[in-house]
Amino acid sequence: MTDPKAQPKLTLSTSVKELPGVGKARAASLNKLGIENVSDLLRHLPMRYEFLAGETSVEQLQADTIGTARGIVAAKRWVAGGRGKGRLEVTLQDEADTLRLVWFNAAYLQEKLFPGVHLRVTGKVQHFGGYPQMVNPKFETLAYDVVPEPLPSYRRPIYPATEKLPSSQIEELIAHCLDQLAGQIPDPLPVELLEHHAMPNLAEALMLVHRPDQPDDPGVGRRRLAFNELLLLQLGIELKRQYNQDRLQAPTLRFSQAKDEHIRQRFGFELTDSQKQVVGEIAKDLQRDVPMNRLVQGDVGSGKTVIALYGLLMAVSDGYQGALMAPTELLAEQHYLSMSKMLKGSSVRIELLTAGQASANSVARKEIEARIEAGEIDIIIGTQALVSESIKFSNLALVVVDEQHRFGVLQRAAFRSKMSEQVQAGRIASPHYLVMTATPIPRTLSLTLFGDLDVSTIHGLPPGRKPIITRVVGSEKSDDVYTYIASRVAKGEQVYVVVPAIDESEEESENQLKSVAAHSRLLQEKYFADFTVSSMHGRLKPAERDVIMGSFREGNVHVLVATTVIEVGVDVPNATMIVIEHAERFGLAQLHQLRGRIGRGTKDVKNLCVLIADPVTDEGQQRVDAIADSTDGFRIAEKDLEIRGMGDFFGTRQHGMPPLRVARIPEDMDLLQLAKRDATDMVKADAQLKLPENQTLRKVLLKQYGTALGLIDVG
Repeated sequence: MTDPKAQPKLTLSTSVKELPGVGKARAASLNKLGIENVSDLLRHLPMRYEFLAGETSVEQLQADTIGTARGIVAAKRWVAGGRGKGRLEVTLQDEADTLRLVWFNAAYLQEKLFPGVHLRVTGKVQHFGGYPQMVNPKFETLAYDVVPEPLPSYRRPIYPATEKLPSSQIEELIAHCLDQLAGQIPDPLPVELLEHHAMPNLAEALMLVHRPDQPDDPGVGRRRLAFNELLLLQLGIELKRQYNQDRLQAPTLRFSQAKDEHIRQRFGFELTDSQKQVVGEIAKDLQRDVPMNRLVQGDVGSGKTVIALYGLLMAVSDGYQGALMAPTELLAEQHYLSMSKMLKGSSVRIELLTAGQASANSVARKEIEARIEAGEIDIIIGTQALVSESIKFSNLALVVVDEQHRFGVLQRAAFRSKMSEQVQAGRIASPHYLVMTATPIPRTLSLTLFGDLDVSTIHGLPPGRKPIITRVVGSEKSDDVYTYIASRVAKGEQVYVVVPAIDESEEESENQLKSVAAHSRLLQEKYFADFTVSSMHGRLKPAERDVIMGSFREGNVHVLVATTVIEVGVDVPNATMIVIEHAERFGLAQLHQLRGRIGRGTKDVKNLCVLIADPVTDEGQQRVDAIADSTDGFRIAEKDLEIRGMGDFFGTRQHGMPPLRVARIPEDMDLLQLAKRDATDMVKADAQLKLPENQTLRKVLLKQYGTALGLIDVG
């Protein structure tokens, strides 16, 4: 018969709410640290260790170290202070010497600590009045008739904690879990693989980081745990890649020199060497029946639109359709206008479809949908409206997604569902995918986040792009900056002014943050009385933002005060200046994207980016310095990763990917490469991880990455 009071068996998936002593408040504190279950808790690693010397006599205690000693309470007294506060002074006596113990505001201890009690105490040793002393030491009461073994020296782990959940409580919870799970922690990695890399098993690795004996133990344990994370991620990516190759079939597009020359004639200019290389990579992919999954990354203004159009025209020239999905209606419209201009006079039928263009039931919308389904539109450009249920393609071959990270996880399955369900030999029909981003991604991160995509990089800028001068000034120079900007606006130029706050809250005014509304009024009244100043922020409806941005593009607005909603935006050739207030508050990638809003025109003027900044942290100073020192987005991205670390760099949660708790990129680049090689070999040997030795690994993999990587249909 089962004991109803028996504790449920502890496993790695047990919620922290079920651990002893964890109520709602403590569970909330653990959740703040990203800890929801026992597995998360055990992968919450110490940030450092305190060396605690083993138990000694009072005489052997060393000043300014943490020591442990035992003895008998010889005397105690309570020294009262004001308002019920005070201190408890205890004299502890061992065989030869005396140790003074002091606890502040701990009157409750008077009932526990009285003459004759045997104590063992641990604390920082100080000398006071010629005697050794410990203030607020930890203690345990010892039995009179049992003499316990002296405590050995050990390394106490110090964990990242919160105000309400100190490191000591986290240490207790982890110790409880390790004791309960002793020898019962399943290891997902095959024994042969661990032996090949001379790595400890999972249970050993956890003991090495949480209960190290030697100085090198934590490093050895951490590398094994980091490898665990990276191998699981790379396996998931490799399985997905294998699935795409084996189970999906895309249209095979024909390519010839004549077709290549015909397409390039549409551009009206010579492609750069870098653009030619990327175009070649795309053309090669499109000639295969395996769906292309390619990420094209290029700095701001590097000419990605031309690359996208090349791929779309390859599809159209073979009788297929192409689609381009952009994150905003304004950006979709910009792509439509620029591509329409390049296609003027051709027989290519191009159309724009956005959610705000017309309601889903309008006559105009239904007419466009009917033409898409009938194959009467060759290139359709739009927002997420393109994946709505009412859209059916006639023969879709290529999908281009611009600014991929703005969508979160790619909706590839949604586009697959718009094609005929099955093709020959049971393979599922799928279009080719081309993903474009203007946020340069460090190679280390692209391997981690976009491992299922082949990566192409456009280096440099096309001819005609103007250089941008970046200046950093303190807030005390604001008046000089705006006076100078006003003199250039008077000559017909336009300027962006970016601020970090939206509302005039009390807290923001105390911190001297400039809200959009307040700053717009200030600039209008003090510097731009004869010009039109407009403002824009994320709380406006998309249609309202489009109107304001359209007015700025047409030159009816001279000064646009905005938040980072302009980070991804339309080309305004006449905008030659940008001022970024409180620049130290923005991320490096944001600053670089914002700076890229200017320098897009043909005017022979100085394009100027002014960062008004008063950094109060080293990190803020590093960001501002990095932007001022370089206009190379790839160098800036590497610096951003270096400053912020893997966890924050690209918002991994935004991609639906579980965060890496232990692995540190780029520090663990060697482990990432090792994991990638091992994952490739394992999938080659066991395509669906169905061999007996891979069963635990398969279960863990599907649980952790099944949804994020779409592995449910793989396995």
